[in-house]
Amino acid sequence: MFPGRHRLFTRPTPVALSVRGVTVTPQTSENGLHVTYDGRVHLAEEIARGAAYELFSADEVPGFEWAPRPGVAYPWRKFVHVTEVSAVHGGAPPTEDGDVPLLMPVHRERGWAYLHQLSQQPGAAGDPTLAAVRGSAVIRPGTRMVKVLSARQLAGYVRGWLPHGFCYREHDVAHLRTPAGLAVLGGDGAGGDVAFALRWRATDPSDYDVPVGPAHQGLVTLPPRDRLGPPVLGTGFVPSNAQLIPEFITRDFADLPMPANAALLAYPAEGVEVVLYTYQAEQRGWLRMVGPQWRHLLSAVPGLSPDQEYVPNGDAPRSTQLVGAYGGSAYEAVADQPGGFRVLAMTRAARYPVESAARRLRYATWRGVPCLVLREESSWLRLRLRRPDPDAVVTTGAQCHERGVYETWAPGAEVTDDQVVDLGYPGA
Repeated sequence: MFPGRHRLFTRPTPVALSVRGVTVTPQTSENGLHVTYDGRVHLAEEIARGAAYELFSADEVPGFEWAPRPGVAYPWRKFVHVTEVSAVHGGAPPTEDGDVPLLMPVHRERGWAYLHQLSQQPGAAGDPTLAAVRGSAVIRPGTRMVKVLSARQLAGYVRGWLPHGFCYREHDVAHLRTPAGLAVLGGDGAGGDVAFALRWRATDPSDYDVPVGPAHQGLVTLPPRDRLGPPVLGTGFVPSNAQLIPEFITRDFADLPMPANAALLAYPAEGVEVVLYTYQAEQRGWLRMVGPQWRHLLSAVPGLSPDQEYVPNGDAPRSTQLVGAYGGSAYEAVADQPGGFRVLAMTRAARYPVESAARRLRYATWRGVPCLVLREESSWLRLRLRRPDPDAVVTTGAQCHERGVYETWAPGAEVTDDQVVDLGYPGA
């Protein structure tokens, strides 16, 4: 083992100026941005602030696909992650507020193939090298997060669902730009003609957890009959024969308050990103952004009209709330990271920065199983399991609604330890 650490690359880095692990040559190509991939220089387009690139070729190249698009002269293309690129020609240096790629200890013999093999073996969850690499995938306030959605889930989020469950850093999945590519992330609607996704900025690292270790062993042992989507490996990485993608879950599988300027996206087979809606925090609703040429993408979404300009969430009870203190009083707040927290108000003059902020949610226990209370109807409570495992699923009769998310109804009289908890954000 050699001292020090380096960013994980699948290709050797040539001698040149290195900026945040990507080699940037000082000259600018007359034809625009170019990158070196697999020993060849290709015309390219930057994706997600340099987290990935779309490569173009006039001729057929192994690994490229035929995908002509209007306005693009070269009909062959390929999406690659920044760690697969050995040099960038003519691009601006990455900004310092970007996310850091995975890091791994330097070793003569153990490279990407060895690490990927470990990531797919549940028994290797405690391997020091794998743990070191997984630990390098960090979330900061403002980190862009992504959750792949089905058409049914997209309709649910427009109507008021909140971020929860399995999710990923945008930096790690920026090269997955087609329905087929996004299918590896386990969305139950991915792989068709169009894939959907929710993108938001993380409020705080404390809102997220890594599905690794004894606390999450129940996810690994759940039998296929009791789960949806791909299995949870327990290594912290997505099950895949070609990708090395760290995965996260919202802590306790809880809903997170929707931050300002979140976006609902579509990825058709053309490989473009289409912004369908953006979240307007003050109205608690989604503003349609998509133009007429892409509205057909919404035709398959159940109960959602492509011509709807604005879809409010309404005043239904929410499973979580962001609260902030200002001037000795508590107010509903909104996160707008990395800019911080502010009072949720319709008028700009009343959007004061809060002095402290916390996420408010409701915990309870039913039949000895720790749960979250999502909502209450009459004398019944809608519960979500905080630590799903085979015994908890059988004991509560909970149903799997998406990968890792198990919910059930319980009589309110049988629920114990029912309490509202404020989880404070440090430094807010």
